[in-house]
Amino acid sequence: MWTNWSGGQSCRPQRTDRPLDEAGVVAAVRRAAERGLAVRPVGSGYSESTLSLTGDVHLDCSALTGVVDLADDVVRVRAGARLTEVHAALAEHGRALATVPHGPGATVGGAIGTGTHGGSRQVGSLSAQVVGARFVDGTGTLRRAEDADLDALRCHLGALGVLTEVSLRTVAATVVDGHEEVVDPAEATAPGGPLDTRPWAALQVHLPSGEALLRWAGPAEQRDPVPEATGPVDAIGRVVTRLGHSASAQLSAQWSAQRSRPAPRWEGVPTAAPYVLLPTPDPARETSTEWAVPREALTTALRELHSATTTRELEIRRPVEVRVGPAETGWLHPAFGRATGWIAVRSPRGADDGPLFRLVGSVLEGMGGRPHWAGRHDWTAADLAVAYPRLPDFRAVRDRLDPDRRFAGAHMQALLGP
Repeated sequence: MWTNWSGGQSCRPQRTDRPLDEAGVVAAVRRAAERGLAVRPVGSGYSESTLSLTGDVHLDCSALTGVVDLADDVVRVRAGARLTEVHAALAEHGRALATVPHGPGATVGGAIGTGTHGGSRQVGSLSAQVVGARFVDGTGTLRRAEDADLDALRCHLGALGVLTEVSLRTVAATVVDGHEEVVDPAEATAPGGPLDTRPWAALQVHLPSGEALLRWAGPAEQRDPVPEATGPVDAIGRVVTRLGHSASAQLSAQWSAQRSRPAPRWEGVPTAAPYVLLPTPDPARETSTEWAVPREALTTALRELHSATTTRELEIRRPVEVRVGPAETGWLHPAFGRATGWIAVRSPRGADDGPLFRLVGSVLEGMGGRPHWAGRHDWTAADLAVAYPRLPDFRAVRDRLDPDRRFAGAHMQALLGP
């Protein structure tokens, strides 16, 4: 039995193959073809969608890890590597990924396949940083992605092949200061507000009360040096804290008794590398749905979401997380072709989230929203045909790379058609 990280999705595949290299991936796909079985790639299991579910073959590429090469501003990395590993390896050479995806435990291949993004108006998702790739197609052939196929692969849902190696843009490593402040959500989400102007920003909004906490990071200011840590530093959970003015004390007093409302995470003004400071260190095991709406509709979308949930008496108990991002070129990326506002709604593990998530989807879809492929949604091929103008091009690439639908399945057929 396979279960995803939150426990919200599970399946019982006939077998799970764990290849040690590209040749093993080729062999696994060809073996499945000989037996007439479908193959679904599976990453770290952080996704809440049904993309990984199958009763046939799971292909776990977690052994395909490590940096292959780093030259100039491009890193070649195996697709099974977790983002935490890639960040740490690049830091040793004074480089960093251009974006910091929200889920540090995700694999490179999984983050690219689902369009996982960061929190910057200026920098696109990990998918946008792809400049080349190696993958095994549905016939069991190892291929190099050419320019014509890259925009299909940037958010491929595991429908075109199994990524084995990816070339990604990198930038010079930097450190940033983290800040937290109580804000008015309408002002924070307005065009030209802090979500647009800060190098990195994320807003947590408690819709029932209207309370909001803005977390943002920018270039580190020059301060007096602090003693270096004498022990090992956890790559995700700990940062070097520089004492100074802090919103945390104010916020702790304001929200200490209400755990479901936005809560401070940082003390003082923490300074660290973006990959250390920005991701949530210990995300809760919750189910989630996330939607990409046109950037200009973001403020209205939050207002409509609050109105709809209040009217239906379906309270969103967890803070809604709001971020923005630029237009993407991936044909099936939720931010394709437009600047985007991201709205993530979470529900406690074990709760009956169906009615709430359906209402969220209905409201945000009505405002031009598209679901994040790693979250819960009920979209079908008919919905994609309306929302994604390059869907016919994606299907043409799929026909060429997976003519026998080796990477299909019930969910994939509902989403992309036969």
